[in-house]
Amino acid sequence: KNLSKLSGEIEMPLVPVLAEMEYAGVKLDVENLKSYANELRGKIIVVEKQIYQYAGFEFNIASPKQMGEVLFDRMKIISNPKKTKTGQYATGEPELLKLKDKHGIIDEILEYRGLQKLLNTYVEALPKLVNQKTEKVHTSFNQAIAATGRLSSSNPNLQNIPIRTIEGREIRKAFIPSNNDGVIFSADYSQIELRLMAHMSKDENMLNAFVNGEDIHTATAAKIFNLELGEVSRDMRSRAKSANFGIIYGISSFGLAQNIGIKRSEAKELIDNYFKTYPKIREYMNKQIAFARENMWVETINGRRRYLPDINSRNAIVRGVAERNAINAPIQGSAADIIKIAMINIYKKLLNENYKSKMILQVHDELVFDVQKDEIEQLKAMVTYEMENAVNLSIPLTVDSGMGGDWLEAH
Repeated sequence: KNLSKLSGEIEMPLVPVLAEMEYAGVKLDVENLKSYANELRGKIIVVEKQIYQYAGFEFNIASPKQMGEVLFDRMKIISNPKKTKTGQYATGEPELLKLKDKHGIIDEILEYRGLQKLLNTYVEALPKLVNQKTEKVHTSFNQAIAATGRLSSSNPNLQNIPIRTIEGREIRKAFIPSNNDGVIFSADYSQIELRLMAHMSKDENMLNAFVNGEDIHTATAAKIFNLELGEVSRDMRSRAKSANFGIIYGISSFGLAQNIGIKRSEAKELIDNYFKTYPKIREYMNKQIAFARENMWVETINGRRRYLPDINSRNAIVRGVAERNAINAPIQGSAADIIKIAMINIYKKLLNENYKSKMILQVHDELVFDVQKDEIEQLKAMVTYEMENAVNLSIPLTVDSGMGGDWLEAH
């Protein structure tokens, strides 16, 4: 059902769009990355020395076995540390994050691992993937890997270039226009998944906040904490933001408490108040789970199905994952469908109106363009229009955009 429509109107017309993007490629400032690699190596040495100072001796920081022995046998940071199936101490990121307040060495280890990953996975690896003829990096976009309908990117994956840390963001500086009289233009859907949750649940409070152009996290905080919009503090907005995004993904009170550093009882109260504020969202979530239990699938606004064979599993953990997918897959999948429709329409305009500018990347809710300077204003207006009008929802879709001499500046 609906698959021929999905195929004929979205997936097949998207093929030439992606082919053109892959062929166009992205120019990399290789010298910038080489210089940044040296900077990161310097930072790693400083952090390494700090770890050795805390430990009192040198050891192989990259070895989980040695790391566990240092933290739990020598330093005895906690008395009953968790072990892996092989009997080694667990020193993965989730475990270390729980120990952050136990000793200063933990922060340094997490910092060390983060810097090493940046260096090895991106800063040193990307220059080796530059095509010698085009002097660009050419990724492959995959349409049939993610179960939700999202695109994925490989060889190299350009959808997971870090954005959360200052050091990670710095990598985007190396993504530059293909010629000197160009700029990078980035257009990003604003809170599309929350807008889709409002549209699908038909919750009046959330719909009104979006229709009135309110900041959704401030509006949520005002309602949860029973305040005027102007009385909401930064901390309250931050908590409301975690609730807004967490609840879409079926977060528990335990998970929310860990995310924002509050007691579990406070997190439970926050979630309860959230559902009092947006009662139709809880209704929508319950309906989605009930529908999935009966039909073993859920679908997006364009009829893309996500099959959930584990929805009636006797194993509570397995069933819980399927229930969260029943809530989130239609939202994430609809967002994926919408940006694909926008990409198809933008591509047609780029061709038919003889633009020299190119669409070069899609990173889930964001589109990135290599733009000729004399086309900036025209392209910005066209892209914004096509993204905001890709589908008709009960609330407006809005796009944030920026431009600059590199991807970081544009974003």
